[in-house]
Amino acid sequence: MKKTEDIASNERRNFLKLAGAGSFTAAVVAGAAGTLWSDEAVAQTAQEERSREQAAAHTMTLATAYVLGASRSYPIMQLDLKENIQNATNGKVYVKLAPGGQLGAGGALAQAVQGGTIQAAQHSLSNFAPFASAVDLINMPYFCGSNQRFTNLVTSDAWKKEVHPKIEASGFKALFYVVIDPRVVAVRKGGNKVITPSDLSGVKFRVPGSAMLQQYYRMVGANPTPVAWGETPSAIKQGVADALDPSVGALYVFGFKDILSHVTFTQAVPDSQVYSMNLEWFNSLPADVQEGIEFAGEITAQQNLAKVPAARSYAMAELVKSGVEFHSLSDDQLAEWKATGGYQLEDWDKFKVELAGSMESFGRLEDAANTMGRYYVHDA
Repeated sequence: MKKTEDIASNERRNFLKLAGAGSFTAAVVAGAAGTLWSDEAVAQTAQEERSREQAAAHTMTLATAYVLGASRSYPIMQLDLKENIQNATNGKVYVKLAPGGQLGAGGALAQAVQGGTIQAAQHSLSNFAPFASAVDLINMPYFCGSNQRFTNLVTSDAWKKEVHPKIEASGFKALFYVVIDPRVVAVRKGGNKVITPSDLSGVKFRVPGSAMLQQYYRMVGANPTPVAWGETPSAIKQGVADALDPSVGALYVFGFKDILSHVTFTQAVPDSQVYSMNLEWFNSLPADVQEGIEFAGEITAQQNLAKVPAARSYAMAELVKSGVEFHSLSDDQLAEWKATGGYQLEDWDKFKVELAGSMESFGRLEDAANTMGRYYVHDA
């Protein structure tokens, strides 16, 4: 026990020492590597980070809402992206990490990137939508809910031609899209499992601010209940809401494992993220540095796709330990959900025109989602 306490004390001391000396990134890198207990390893990490920063011509502050260890169950890949950008630019860019929400989360991070306060950040596509509404198309049920359809769509030429100009018009460059997993239907402790839309009848379903998600849950029989994300755990505990829909990884990372009973894979909408950059900053970089950053995005995207099933398995195993039961749907059961709330219904036509610009434009994006691209990703 004494040895464990000594190690923990060393880790705390070394973290505070590095952070206090202005080497926060070195502190989190050492923490992620599990070397904070060793004075020697910490000194080596600090020296390496210092050398990289001094040798770099450009510094990129990269902010996220997630702690570094989150990739074990929520493959956000921030440490990988830092490493890949530094290496792919031959050290010309040094990436200063700001993880764990220290500079904000969600829409606040998107705003900071747009304003140029920071150079890059991770945020959900839903939080990106107020700045570039076309990306909200991903919230259309069963349009790109599965991991494969989502990946097909956002890596397609059609997405780059139809959507990226709108993103860039708002001052952003999308570096790459992060696959997490589809949103699920997660029911609070004491609730019944959900297999068909009729099982949602009268269920108070926590929804974010998205008009599309609210419409979808109404169509499949639930009672949509808007609750701010930060208030959601207490709302679920107290019965203000009976169910919610993040991905399995998000349920684990945000501490829902002890307040849920059933989780069903309905595959309606992706719980997806994007790494965005300030476009003006990116355009100011030399061509070889721009190419290096783009290549680093591509490398990290492929690492992310490979990590998805491992992250999901870990999150599921942890939730099962807390008594959560998981349910996968048959093709016939999935077809019933699609028939009840899917994007092919006329109810969604106004969103298609509003977000894609026209039915023709939406049709091109639909073809892209339906067409296997060059990247494979596992689906639950």
